[in-house]
Amino acid sequence: MNQIPETPGKNGPDQDKPEGKSVSEMERRDFLKLGLAITGVFAAGTLLSAASVADQVFASSEDYAEKYPYKPHYSMLIHQDNCIDCERCMKACAKTNHVPEYGYRTKVLKKDHPESVGRQIEFIPVLCNQCNNPACVRACPTKATYKDPVNGIIMIDKQKCIGCKTCMSACPYNARYYDEEKKAVDKCNFCYDTRLSQGETLTACAAACPAGVRVFGDLSDPKSEIYKQVHDIDKAVWVLRPESGTKPYVFYTKG
Repeated sequence: MNQIPETPGKNGPDQDKPEGKSVSEMERRDFLKLGLAITGVFAAGTLLSAASVADQVFASSEDYAEKYPYKPHYSMLIHQDNCIDCERCMKACAKTNHVPEYGYRTKVLKKDHPESVGRQIEFIPVLCNQCNNPACVRACPTKATYKDPVNGIIMIDKQKCIGCKTCMSACPYNARYYDEEKKAVDKCNFCYDTRLSQGETLTACAAACPAGVRVFGDLSDPKSEIYKQVHDIDKAVWVLRPESGTKPYVFYTKG
């Protein structure tokens, strides 16, 4: 679990923020209007922001196939306020996918709200967002990172990876790590090789969660649970860092 920094940098409040990653007061006010909060700073200092995607998802049955072009189009919805920080998701992921102790495919970030009159600690599960416009794919010089043409999962061909870490720098979500033993970059692939391709219907993290935090499924199927929840007009659904233009397919909600 990562503790999200609460204190400013050594050289002032803005010195440690990556250029272009700060949040404007207008954006802050927009978040408050939506009843959302800025989630904080991730491990490498990248700002994670929350925004409604009510106008970015497509509820009409007529055009869902066009908007979700993969079949199945795997996606995940995270009920953020259900997370109890038991870390079973992280342990199940590491065991299933043979993740080394220094690595990660999913994390639970922590944000303290000491001024809150209610819940004072916020837990934020994060993982690869399986973007539809992935910066990592564009950045990879050897095409080791690619988007699967069938299911849309961002995959890594370890044989092609040269360990340059360019994809790690390009990812707005810091969702990748370098595997020292395999000499290649690794990240979440929705347990495709270890579970989905073996007939399982859930990722290891979703199956292990005791609190119903992670809803996983096929977003191209209007009958699926994830489709119904993402397109529920009574719920606020958002993505992290929408301004990056990556069109992430991991969604967040509360309640």
